[in-house]
Amino acid sequence: MAKVLITARSVAANKEGKAILENAGHEIITHVSDGVKSEAEMIRIISGMDAIIAGLDEITDKVIEAGAPGLKIIARNGVGYNKVDVKAAAKLGIPVTLAPGTNTISVCELVFGLMLSLARAIPGQDAQVRQGSWKRNLGCELYGKVLGVLGTGNIGSEVIKRAHAFGMEIIAFDVWQKPELCQNYYVRYLSLEEVVEKADFLTMHLPVTPDTKCLINERTLTSMKKSAFIINTARGELVDEKDLYIALKTGMIAGYGADTLTHEPPAPDHPLLTLSNVVLTPHCGAYTEDAVTRCSVTAAQEVVRVLSHQPPMYPVAGKA
Repeated sequence: MAKVLITARSVAANKEGKAILENAGHEIITHVSDGVKSEAEMIRIISGMDAIIAGLDEITDKVIEAGAPGLKIIARNGVGYNKVDVKAAAKLGIPVTLAPGTNTISVCELVFGLMLSLARAIPGQDAQVRQGSWKRNLGCELYGKVLGVLGTGNIGSEVIKRAHAFGMEIIAFDVWQKPELCQNYYVRYLSLEEVVEKADFLTMHLPVTPDTKCLINERTLTSMKKSAFIINTARGELVDEKDLYIALKTGMIAGYGADTLTHEPPAPDHPLLTLSNVVLTPHCGAYTEDAVTRCSVTAAQEVVRVLSHQPPMYPVAGKA
């Protein structure tokens, strides 16, 4: 009987994913908390485990070393792996696996929730009505507006499909272009600078790399329309939040909707929390019943495969 550590809260609460592990004869050990676990916490709980299904906890080289030699797989219940030292895992032959495509629709739909919330000032107007006011805020339509999509992978592509149904004009930037998006949804691929400059709504679906970190900064913000809104359901590190705050405060751009921040949860005095033209959600893009089940099942299946001496289906690094 192998020991499977689960630190991802959603997986720990999901019956379908846990049933796969239990039916394979594995023992489940859960360690969940409201926040992200530190390196020290992870070192303390990973020893003696054969597998881990991890959330956004810090899985550094020291954590992985503490889990070796027994640790055989690090399974993420999503597609991000920036908190996992994949090089350290690869050196020890420990595969790091993902759950690709499982949360695509949920994140995509949240993008439109944020877009509509900003375009129609829904959170603010709701708060006003609850306080006894019946004052309207003048909004804008999505129809006919230019949607700039940075990154046309799985989520970006789904956003494009729905934006087309809204009647939006779609422009995009990606190193790897998809001709089918141009043919079916009239997408125009442009340079990064052109997309940023022309967009009425700019939505980001990029990984954090040396080239994309703080992609949204004083220079890019200055080039945007004053009426533009930015949507970020990818990673907080894509944005220089100090520059963004100034741009939002001074009217350089119209608004910001995000499901992620550089530091999560934010400090109570985080400047963005003071602005009425900002809509924030607590990294809940993938947190729907549908996506949680798909993610949990995929992660559990990967664990069962590797512990059964089979190669994983969705590895990032390492080998079975």
